[in-house]
Amino acid sequence: MAISHRMSKTPEYLIWRNMRDRCHNPNYVLFRYYGARGITVCERWRNSFVAFIEDMGRRPDPSLTLDRIDNTKGYEPGNVRWATRKDQANNRRPRGDRVTLVVDGCASPLTEIARQSGVPYQTIYARIRRGLSPMEAVHGH
Repeated sequence: MAISHRMSKTPEYLIWRNMRDRCHNPNYVLFRYYGARGITVCERWRNSFVAFIEDMGRRPDPSLTLDRIDNTKGYEPGNVRWATRKDQANNRRPRGDRVTLVVDGCASPLTEIARQSGVPYQTIYARIRRGLSPMEAVHGH
């Protein structure tokens, strides 16, 4: 007889279900970005919402989302955190690996450089692809 955790209507439960679906359900809309790339959910979490909550705890703030620290690894203890959207944006892989640039002597993720400079991410990225240096791409020279 299964014991109810009484959390099936919580945001954490929905987050857990979506995590499992994107990694293990080929019919899920985001599967191609996760499961099809080999991203999996560890057996402990895949088989038990209670285990997931024991390891991750309740989401401390409604604005936080589930984030993998190392995007080459799956959802497992030690590689997952509750993160802000800014943390996630700095941790994503735009095309291939995360893009880091050195501008004005400082190495930063392209997403952060775009935010600080006010120049859209895609504009900087397109300028670099056209052959401009990172400095030229950001400052528009």
